[in-house]
Amino acid sequence: MGAQWKSKHKELAANAKGKIFGKLAKEIMVAARGGADPASNSRLRLVVEQAKKASMPKDTLERAIKKGAGLLDGGASLERLVYEGFAPHRVPVIVECLSDNINRTKSSMNVLFRKGQLGAEGSVSWDFSYVGMIEATPNSAEADAELAAIEAGAQDFEPADDEGATLFITDTTDLDAVCKALPAQGFTVVSAQLGYRPKNPVTLGNDAERAEVEEFLEAIDGDDDVQNVYVGLAG
Repeated sequence: MGAQWKSKHKELAANAKGKIFGKLAKEIMVAARGGADPASNSRLRLVVEQAKKASMPKDTLERAIKKGAGLLDGGASLERLVYEGFAPHRVPVIVECLSDNINRTKSSMNVLFRKGQLGAEGSVSWDFSYVGMIEATPNSAEADAELAAIEAGAQDFEPADDEGATLFITDTTDLDAVCKALPAQGFTVVSAQLGYRPKNPVTLGNDAERAEVEEFLEAIDGDDDVQNVYVGLAG
């Protein structure tokens, strides 16, 4: 049983990594529309750095750049789609998709939101702020997140996890500049992206409700067209 479990666990880990590479490749293709050179395309540079941190194979990364920039036959024709609605217990959700088939994605979202409620454009986005979000880890015990946020030009900061990482919040136009400034303040950037941050996260009453919401979110995140899921959930 142990050997079977390990084999299955290894397969699940490989599938998860493949899914991450797939999402990153799509982001790279879209970003590369603005130019194939990361040095002059800040959006592409951020995604490429994220892909490298995730150990994406070099040939996969370069192919995604060329495909997005139209340097290969059959270039990327991906559309960014945003869906808004509610998970169970009226928890607000924004789902970002990258799709080459809008009808397929729309059909999938209609099915996935049956246990919640799919809303119209603007139905929940008013309760989120569209900002830059940078996750970074301190290089030493002396690194001060508050001082780093001030010196790097971030709007705000908060703990990102229980292991010492910090989430720095920026204006959308300052994301790249803050990324470049954080290393001098003793922080290593792990990931950086533009996204939605909830203004008034919902607090659920019990573990059963949270489990129901998490099951709903896992199903959404498992769809191949889904890139990011933003949730107005406290805790």
